[in-house]
Amino acid sequence: MTDTANPGVNQVFQLKSASVSMTALELHYFDNDDFEATLRDKISQAPGFFKDIPIIVSLEKYEGLDSELDFFKIIGACRRHQIHVVGVRGGNDDQRRLARGAALALLPGNSHRDRAHAPDASTETPESSDASAPETRAASAGEPAPARVINQPVRSGQQIYAPEGDLVILAPVQAGAEVLAAGNIHVYGPLRGRALAGIHGAESARIFCQSLEAELVSIAGHYKISEDLQDNGWKKAVQIQLRDDLLVVTPLDKA
Repeated sequence: MTDTANPGVNQVFQLKSASVSMTALELHYFDNDDFEATLRDKISQAPGFFKDIPIIVSLEKYEGLDSELDFFKIIGACRRHQIHVVGVRGGNDDQRRLARGAALALLPGNSHRDRAHAPDASTETPESSDASAPETRAASAGEPAPARVINQPVRSGQQIYAPEGDLVILAPVQAGAEVLAAGNIHVYGPLRGRALAGIHGAESARIFCQSLEAELVSIAGHYKISEDLQDNGWKKAVQIQLRDDLLVVTPLDKA
């Protein structure tokens, strides 16, 4: 028997829940040459941001042929640029079989088209469903999810997460920090790190800050990096919202 470094530890590991923000590559069709050219173009805009990041491939808006979908080529192209594909979101049964064959994790989709392919989880009788509906509606009609309020600066390397409501930060968010919320994000100070609002798909979410100096901002998966933000509202008090699938930055004195 070999000596162990931690004789008091009797479990090799533990499994714990974790919330990790991740970039989604929203695939509309797949052509290997077009894919790699577009990937190179995106990376050239922010080389440091894409280095060694994990991504998921979203098939929720995929309109190409299933026969053209080659996850091995997608994985290979991404790896050549130090991007790691870890899973697939959405897709029909055939597309998900292809993803499983490429050893990718399968995540549920959010679109109506993807939900149509999901098995029906409701097995209760109509009577039980009707009986529980008023109670469910009453619960949802009650108080909204409370905002999470942070009083201290968010330092580099920290991640602050509000999984159900808004996130209010009464201090600066430093470069290298990350703040995420299901709803809006309010930063009463400089925003220098990353801010991701509407992380569950709420396109009405907004980001407010006293000084926009962010590395990245995102609403419902639509993002802009610092190079895209410096033309409008940089180092000013702004609000950021989603309009027609585009992030719009508006100085608060003009809102």
